[in-house]
Amino acid sequence: MSHSEAELVETSANETPASEIAGQGSGAEWLSRYSSSLMGVFGTPQRVLVRGAGCLVWDADGKEYLDLLGGIAVNAMGHAHPFVTSVIASQLATLGHVSNFFTSPTQIALAEKLLALAKAPAGSKVFFANSGTEANEAAFKLARRNGEAGKRSKIIALEGAFHGRTMGALALTAKEAYRAPFEPLPGGVVHIPFGDIDALRAAVDDTTAAVFLEPIQGEAGVRPLGTDYLQAAREATTAAGALLILDEVQTGIGRTGKWLASEDAGIVPDAITLAKGLGGGFPVGALITFGEAASSLLSAGQHGTTFGGNPVATAAALATLHAIESQGVLENVRTVGAFLRDGLAAVDGVTEVRGEGLLIGFDLDTDVAPAVVQAGLDAGFIINSPGPRTIRLAPPLILSTEQAGRFIAALPALIQTAKDAK
Repeated sequence: MSHSEAELVETSANETPASEIAGQGSGAEWLSRYSSSLMGVFGTPQRVLVRGAGCLVWDADGKEYLDLLGGIAVNAMGHAHPFVTSVIASQLATLGHVSNFFTSPTQIALAEKLLALAKAPAGSKVFFANSGTEANEAAFKLARRNGEAGKRSKIIALEGAFHGRTMGALALTAKEAYRAPFEPLPGGVVHIPFGDIDALRAAVDDTTAAVFLEPIQGEAGVRPLGTDYLQAAREATTAAGALLILDEVQTGIGRTGKWLASEDAGIVPDAITLAKGLGGGFPVGALITFGEAASSLLSAGQHGTTFGGNPVATAAALATLHAIESQGVLENVRTVGAFLRDGLAAVDGVTEVRGEGLLIGFDLDTDVAPAVVQAGLDAGFIINSPGPRTIRLAPPLILSTEQAGRFIAALPALIQTAKDAK
């Protein structure tokens, strides 16, 4: 028996919450189901989160947390932002996916918006992906295309770099624990010392296809490169005919109080990768190529994606960018970021504070950072430890000074709890 389209599409005036479809349960019950149904590549999740609003989230047992990690720099406008969610819902109800045999107004408008925000010169182009690692994978292929039929085989990245976990992006990533299980990786990548301009100049030569840099290394503990290094990289790559590719997956879209962390260097790179905060929580990544030369390296059929640039993802990104612009968010990032860094620097047991805007890393005087993260969870704070002595904060860009102050006030007790447990 056949059915009409109308019969196959459920029409109801009442919305069905996702929680009803997923079912109910305590945190312990959900984690038991998790361990028996999902691969263990992330280890055991710290909590089962069920709801969010602004900078707050709640777990399956009803406990409230101040989210100071933002999905690792993803939830730019916080959780369940009314405007962003309304735009996503409206677009999904209108047109959800069309493949890249077609385009949509939101895809074109987002590309134009990103080119304008990046102050990209004429001839610049955008490729949309679904994540940061996919954007970097596209950039890796861009670098290969600058290889001049094998004459330029070297791609330079930095010690401490993290560019993703797909094979090309993983080759650029420096951490041995991530790389070793999957070697041999795509060849030709050389890692040079972080922040050493002399080492950079010595490494870049006429065999270099590209240099990949994060303006601030997040995974390595929030380590800024500095404008002098970025300027030196631009000079060296230009002289050698190599590409300068900036990974702003974590630092872009207002995270540092500017649209791009590299703005202050006053340089024009050959490409920038974006993701994380771009979609405000919805998966979207982008590769921006600057000028005709870089934009012509990847031609029709040389790269692609099924979901990249779909109408819902690009609508989410447009809504996020509009909200950041219209609500004075960049100024908030600068103000609250400075307040937070100053407050952290005054806490006993904190030895160094680094970062810009609301991408902050701070070091402790003892190897207790993971224990501080656990103590933070117990006290209602979500934070991250990329190293044994380092805490990373990347909260929603709408974090208030009152919320930042709550964490600063709580931190001495969290550190002491961690030290007592050691």
